[in-house]
This record gives sequence, C-alpha cells and structure tokens, in this order.
Amino acid sequence: MSVESKFNFSEEEKVKSQQSVDESKEAVKKDAQGLFKSIKTFISELLDFRDDTDRDATIQAIKNDINLKGATAWILIFAIFVASIGLNVSSTAVVIGAMLISPLMGPILGVGMSLAINDIDTLKRSLINLLVMVSLSIITAFLYFKLSPLTELTPELEARTQPNILDVFVAIFGGLALIVAKTKKGTIASVIFGVAIATALMPPLCTAGYGLAVGNMKFFFGATYLFTINTIFIALSTFLVLKILRFPMLKYANSKRRRLISRFATLIAIVVMIPASFTFWNVYNQTKFKVELNKFLEFEVKSNDALQLMNFDSDFEGKTIELNFFNEVSDATKQDLLNELKNNPLYPDLRDVTLKIKGSDTKSYELISNAYQDAREELKSSKNIISGLQKEIEDLKSEIVLLNQTLEQNNQKSGGIAFSTLSRDAKVRFNELQYFSFSNTLESKDFIKVDTLNVASVKWSPGIKDSILKVTEDKLSEWLKQELQVKNVIIKRN
Repeated sequence: MSVESKFNFSEEEKVKSQQSVDESKEAVKKDAQGLFKSIKTFISELLDFRDDTDRDATIQAIKNDINLKGATAWILIFAIFVASIGLNVSSTAVVIGAMLISPLMGPILGVGMSLAINDIDTLKRSLINLLVMVSLSIITAFLYFKLSPLTELTPELEARTQPNILDVFVAIFGGLALIVAKTKKGTIASVIFGVAIATALMPPLCTAGYGLAVGNMKFFFGATYLFTINTIFIALSTFLVLKILRFPMLKYANSKRRRLISRFATLIAIVVMIPASFTFWNVYNQTKFKVELNKFLEFEVKSNDALQLMNFDSDFEGKTIELNFFNEVSDATKQDLLNELKNNPLYPDLRDVTLKIKGSDTKSYELISNAYQDAREELKSSKNIISGLQKEIEDLKSEIVLLNQTLEQNNQKSGGIAFSTLSRDAKVRFNELQYFSFSNTLESKDFIKVDTLNVASVKWSPGIKDSILKVTEDKLSEWLKQELQVKNVIIKRN
C-alpha cells in the first residue's frame, strides 16, 4: 500500500470520527432539551392553577359575601365581643375563635375583585359595606371596653398597636392564598379559615375600640393603621391574582361609559398601590431600625459591664435614640458609643440618628450603691436575729411541755389525775363544752378558818337554754367528784 493511500485512509477515519462526535453531542443536546422540557412541563402542571378556576362561581361567591345585613351584622357584633374578651384576658384561643366567625373578609375581596373586572357598582357596594363593618366593629369594641371593669393593657392588645414588616408579608401571602382558594372549583374552607386567622383583621379593630375607650389615641391610630395595611394588601392580592387569571372584564353597552369606568378603576388601583408601596417601604424601614437598635443595645451597651442601662427610648420619625443609665457615663464612653453608631457596618440605618445619653452623677450612684449594700447587711442581720428568736421560742415551748409533763406526773403520784386526761374525758362526755379549767382555791369566810375549794371554770356552746345548762353542769359536777375523789366541786360559768 502506497503512502498516499495510507494518508487518504487516515483522513477518512478522522472525518468519520468527527461526525461520530458531532452526532453524540447532538444526541446529548437533544436529551438535555428533553429533560429541561420535562422539568418545565412538570413545574407548569404543578403550579398552574388556571385550568382549575371557576370564574363565574368565584365572582358570584365574592359578591354574596359583601353585604352586611341581618344575620351577618349580628355575627360581626358577637365576633367582636368574643375577640374583645379574648384580648382583654389575653387568651389566644378565644381570639382565634372570633376570627373564624368574622365576616370582615367579604367586602375586602369585593374591593379587589371589582377593581380587577371594572365593576364600579360592586366597588361602591364593597366600600360602603366595609366602612359600615369597620364602624360597627369599633363601636362594639368601644362599648365593651368602656363598660368592662377590666381595662388594663394585656400583651394581646399591645401586640396590635404597631405594625411591622411581618404583618405586611402575612397580609400579602394570606390574601394570595385566600383568593387562590376562592377561585378554585370547590372552595377550600380550611384555607379560608387559616387566612382569617393569619391576617387577623378583627383584633386591630378591637384594639382601636380599646384605644378610644381608655383615651389612648396612639393605640387607636396604631391599630387602625395595622387594619388598613391588612385590608389594602388583601385587596391588592385579590386584584393581582384575578388579573393574572384574566377574569373577564364587565361589559357595558355604552362604550364611552366602559372606557370611563375602566380608567376610573385603573386610577383607583394605582391610588391603592401607591400608598401600599409607601406603607410597605415605611414599615420595612421601621423594622430594620428596630432590629439594628436591638443589636446596638445588645453588642455595645448591655455587653459593657461598666454601663448600667436603666431604660431607653427611640423615635423612628424623629431619628433619635435616648439612653438613660443608672451610673455616670464619661465623655470618652459617650464618644465611643456614638462612633460605633455612626461607623459600625452592623448599624447602617442608625448612622443619621441623634444619640442622647443621660447618666447619673458618681456621687448619687455611690450613695445609692452604699444604701443598697447597707440595706442588704441590715436585712442579713435581721434574718440572723429572727432566726435566733425563733430558736429561743422553740426552746421555751419544749421547756413548757416538760414542765407540764412534770406537773401532771407529780399530780398522779399524789393521787390526782392528769389534767390533760381529765379535760379530754370532759370534752368526750360533754360535747357542748368549749372551755374547761380546774383549780384548787383557798377561801376564808371568817378570816380565821381556811377552806379549800375545787373550782371548775367552763364555757358552753352558745344557744343552749339555761334550763338544760343547769342539768348539764350538775352532771359535770357529779362526774368530777367521782373522778377526783372529792366531796364538792363548784362549777363556774365564764
């Protein structure tokens, strides 16, 4: 075989090999595309809920829940009372029960739906019913807390006075879950109940009524703000989901009116979205401010053993933080805290904050510390004295018991009966006896001759007639004569 034929054969092998590699790459590429397509199809089938939507039934169900009349009004009133009681006694279970029966969600969904489908009549009806529901709820809560004797601030009430970023997220995702459940063929009741609990529309309204009842407008406006946040984001979630699902727009015979209503609905949606976005951003910044403030207090103040923090106050709007210390704070320490606040990357949102530090003077701190130490020493000394007195009392009790035993033993040796035995037997025989004592008394009528008298002092239960007492005392006297072997026993009534 010639060199040329060998060369040609080698070139042919190379071409075939390259073709085989290209075919393998193409096959791998096709397999990858098939895999990605399968994953995409799986995810699409997993998350796509458009085919499971009943548009007409959803719109009708939401419209049916908008109106507040008859039984719905009374359910709302009773639910507000239940929620107010739960907040008043700080019972989470009672508050949850009230949220489950609350009809507040209906008009809020109506607002979101009407904006999504340009239904101006439903929007008017939803807003009116929502306003009536809110007013009725606040008035009911106000009357309860005004008439209730329990008006102290509980943790459940305080938790609804100021919103945070988590409340916004709960309203957003709760609203999304609710409207998706509403659009599903065959409404998922458990989802609706869960959203009613999570979004917590009723407790803020009850807290607003509490704020009015006790005259605390800060609580009133804070709770109203929280309710407004929940309402806006639930309605906004409804609007977005129905737009994604392409719910049919309401058709009007007059094209000019249709365009006007469409523009009006769009304008309202934008007006709602703008404050909602502003609210979200504002609450988000407030939450970051609080988180960084807590970090600053934990890492820079509480970790410093030389600083004794008494209390602190902060104002997000005014951008101020005020720290009050129990001890004196040097200028160097103040400057160090300020530097950490301004330059530490852990607190980027506190760099523009004005830090106010107030500490006690050294003399006052030393006086209070010395007084505290003196009080501790005095308390310790008092405890030692009390302990010694208690021991002495116990010793005296023991001595008295021994002396009584000795007296009774001596009395028995001289032919007498132990008084403890005598008194016990007397109580057994005469149940009405409340008090009993026995003694020998010396008596002289002519101041020459001395007689010994046996005297028993007694006290009987009240309510016994004198005639019966006379007979009972005679029996007691005879019994004592026999027991003591004496001729006479005088019964003296106390």
